Parts: sequence; C-alpha cells; structure tokens
Amino acid sequence: MMMVMMMVVMKMVIVMMMVMMMMMMMMMMMMMMRIVMMMVMMMMMMTCTLSPQLLHSGLTRPQSGL
Repeated sequence: MMMVMMMVVMKMVIVMMMVMMMMMMMMMMMMMMRIVMMMVMMMMMMTCTLSPQLLHSGLTRPQSGL
C-alpha cells in the first residue's frame, strides 16, 4: 500500500514540475513578446522621427489606440 502512495506522490510531483515548466515557458514567451513589442514601438518612433512624411501615411493611428 505504501508503494502505491509513493507512486501517486511521484506522479503528482512530476505533473507539478511539468506545469511549473509550462508556466515558466509561458512567462518567458510573454516577456519576449513584450520586449519585441517595445523594440517594434521604438523602431516605429525612430522611423516617425527620422522621416516626417511617414506621419501622414496613417502610422500614428495604431499608436493612439495603444
């Protein structure tokens, strides 16, 4: 009976570890997406500041929504 309990505990621990790994991967993906979004926003700002003619092509409309 003790062996069965140990097996169940081991399975629970393995499942918990898998879930924790998945959560960590999701958090890393979210952080990467945020960094990528920040870089894209910086690039958009740089292009807008460097070339004023791009301001009239509708680049400012998506920025106002964020």
